[in-house]
Amino acid sequence: MNPRRNSLLPVILIVVIVVVSVAAIVALARTLLFGGDKQTEKTEDPQANALIQTTADRSVRMTIRGPITADEKFRSYQITVSPSSRVMTTYAGYLDEQIDTVQLDNNTRAYEEFVFALDRAGMMAGTPLEGVNNDRRGLCPSGKILEFETLQNSKTVEQLWTTTCSGVKGSFKGNSAGVSDMFLAQIPQGPDLLKKINEK
Repeated sequence: MNPRRNSLLPVILIVVIVVVSVAAIVALARTLLFGGDKQTEKTEDPQANALIQTTADRSVRMTIRGPITADEKFRSYQITVSPSSRVMTTYAGYLDEQIDTVQLDNNTRAYEEFVFALDRAGMMAGTPLEGVNNDRRGLCPSGKILEFETLQNSKTVEQLWTTTCSGVKGSFKGNSAGVSDMFLAQIPQGPDLLKKINEK
């Protein structure tokens, strides 16, 4: 056997081990750095992440309560949008007697565009309140209360609210007019339904 070849084998083996080790370290570093960033991005703002999920069990909802008045004149309405449907329901009285409802189909692509637009408008901007601070009974009697929710399997994941009355602040800190207009735009018949409940 060639002595020169015998002396080269350990050198080649060491070089191969070093190259493989360096490649493994680089791959591990990439996984930790880039993979870690993605994970941080997902958990950085749980409220926003709940909003932009587009799986079939997700949905978003807006509820608007009108001024506090006699039961016969009290009005409210709700719009719920999911990847498969868009629903608007109008109510009379404090016991939510249904006046009208419109149900329309939806698709995941349309829903994705909608929730990302809501996210950019700050639908989940704010911090949920608790206890007495979250009690909306009797608030803003001459104006409206707007509630914005993200849902999973029809159960609330996050909820923020605000009012149209000056000096009465809620948990919502985004653009309430922009967000509510986007919800209403999901229902082409929406303006007619609102006109109808205002006439009753």
